[in-house]
Amino acid sequence: MNIAFSKHISRRSFLKGAGVCLALPYLEAMTPAFAIAKSPPNPKRFVAVGNSFGMYQPAFFPETLGSNFDFPQLLNPLKPLKQDFTIFSGLDHGLTGGHFGVHSFLSGVLSVDAKNMPDGNISLDQRIAESLGHETRFPSLTVGSESGLHNGCQMSWTRSGVRVPPISDPSKLFDTLFVEDSSEGKRSAAKRSALKKSILDSVQDDAKSLAQRVGNRDREKLDEYFTAVRDAERAVVQNSRWIDVPKPTAPIDRPDNNGIVQDLPTLYDLILLALETDSTRIATLEISSEGFDTSALGVSGGYHSISHHGKQPGKIRDLITLEQHQTEQFARFLQQLGSKQESDHTESLLSDTVVLFGSGMGNANSHTNTNLPIMVAGGGFRHGQHLSFLDKGRRGAPLSNLYLSILNRLGIESDYFATSTGTLRDFQSV
Repeated sequence: MNIAFSKHISRRSFLKGAGVCLALPYLEAMTPAFAIAKSPPNPKRFVAVGNSFGMYQPAFFPETLGSNFDFPQLLNPLKPLKQDFTIFSGLDHGLTGGHFGVHSFLSGVLSVDAKNMPDGNISLDQRIAESLGHETRFPSLTVGSESGLHNGCQMSWTRSGVRVPPISDPSKLFDTLFVEDSSEGKRSAAKRSALKKSILDSVQDDAKSLAQRVGNRDREKLDEYFTAVRDAERAVVQNSRWIDVPKPTAPIDRPDNNGIVQDLPTLYDLILLALETDSTRIATLEISSEGFDTSALGVSGGYHSISHHGKQPGKIRDLITLEQHQTEQFARFLQQLGSKQESDHTESLLSDTVVLFGSGMGNANSHTNTNLPIMVAGGGFRHGQHLSFLDKGRRGAPLSNLYLSILNRLGIESDYFATSTGTLRDFQSV
């Protein structure tokens, strides 16, 4: 940090000694000795958590609106954090498809419709990573269960329509964050990066030459190809920058793998460490039915079959048990973020991190993708409220409007995201 000159020179003394009445610019030496340069602002971060089957709506959405909202059963673990989060009802992407629409949670676009959108079906985390991810070793981290029944969450998508698969267990995530490659491994990585760059340069030159000799439809296909090449080029450049930079020292032992239910707190802990060590500033956590051992929570039957409860009280009770485990661990994660102070001029790591919780499924029992369970915490927004965008049963606002608000809050200037019609009213920064 730069400190100003220790010897203070007054402007009056300088002018008097010079014998002139000429106005001079304010020089660094005229700054008092105790003055110091302002610290740069803390980096902005984003975390998204999603699951395959949504939340049982009567136990998730408060009955009352505004700042005096009630706490239904699934929100009980979040009571101590009331001023740190906002609940939204009535938001969705206006899509259908049941389980096959879940993958649109962060993109607002079905993968089959991506070619008709200006930015494809790029997901919110990857859009943020395009702007902020170059500062860290990992532009983004996707974590959680692999695709389960009906393709699971599938939350993260690149601009070229490629799904970003998650790191599926704690030990792999630990190794990714903290375990160094061998010297031979680093040399091999450098060679691979050089080879990939050479190949990309070659195929891009060939494609540009071909583009001059084909029709409009083929040019559209080539545009998609160029987008994919640019994605690959960015990855090559990013990886090569960090080959010789040491990873941070692990503050914990390498964890075991026990399945998503028991691993959930450990995955949250590792995401927190990734943010604290500035290994990444963007992370997603997928919780799908794959490997979801319901017996670990004292429940019999599979997660998917339980989600189709048919209004049977016993199944609803079991479903709430599975979902409350998720909200409990989410609350614990928020509490940890809130306990970490990043610098003297910030309240906590939570105040610099936008945390999104939700799903692309509204009601798993009836296979609907409307009225999605959405919660946003931290990030410098005005919280402690339940906002509803239901308008007499009609869709009141697109979920993409919330995503546009998040982009703007993170300092990413954009006029739209997916099908947004503007930013979300009534949800403002502090």
